[in-house]
Amino acid sequence: MPDNYKNSYKVTEKELVSLSVYNVGFQKCNPLYQWGPGIRDHYLIHYVISGKGYYYIKNERMELSAGDCFLVYPNTEVTYQADEEDPWEYAWVGFTGSDAAIILQATDFTKKKPYLTNLSFGDDLKRQLLHIYDARGNGFEHAVEMTGRLYTALAILMHGATNQKTKNTANSYVQKSIEYISSNYSYPITVEDIASYVGLSRSQLFRSFETVLGISPKEYLTDFRIKQSCYLLEHSDLSITSIANSIGFDNSLYFSKTFHKIKGMPPKEYRKKHLS
Repeated sequence: MPDNYKNSYKVTEKELVSLSVYNVGFQKCNPLYQWGPGIRDHYLIHYVISGKGYYYIKNERMELSAGDCFLVYPNTEVTYQADEEDPWEYAWVGFTGSDAAIILQATDFTKKKPYLTNLSFGDDLKRQLLHIYDARGNGFEHAVEMTGRLYTALAILMHGATNQKTKNTANSYVQKSIEYISSNYSYPITVEDIASYVGLSRSQLFRSFETVLGISPKEYLTDFRIKQSCYLLEHSDLSITSIANSIGFDNSLYFSKTFHKIKGMPPKEYRKKHLS
């Protein structure tokens, strides 16, 4: 293998709503190789295998080296750059899904400190990231296997956490809400129904979601339903009305309007685009 290399794989079909691999790979960078400044629309974890480099976020520069790890949050402007003398080699995985924020809350990553240093479990994490790459492919079975291995990689980060945020009250309320939504989104449930199920007032549930996920319960519920509708539009021949009913909308016109607002096109156009 040459001194500098890049092996990467980008998934074209992200079919799993709860957690899906977006891309995965590993790279030995050239001196001063840089990505950014820019933003990602998904979470992205890098584990540094060898060498060193720099992670820039909000005018702060962090020097990271072998055994360290950093996280890129969605829609957050970052830059990362390899060192000139000892450029880093890293493995990475990008991912998205309704479970992502909840799981990351149970690790030591925070938006104020989106990096971990001197990981005692670094070899295990690297091995799992490479296992995700080994499972790459666009078949549904590949998506399931890649996601399974991603869960394992994230579990390694959770087991290594020194700050036990899994007991965080807001986090547990949001997790319980997501479980309820996952099981009942096909019914016309409301935010009030969710709040009642977890034993909170609507305002308390709102604060919990804002604290953990940065969005409201209504936004999460709507986004979850629209993601499910995308899957049905791509993988079934159900009518728009049937799809609307199947994801908890009792009005197909309101569904189409909501879909257009979020996806930038009507459901029929989305189906045509993804089936062409």
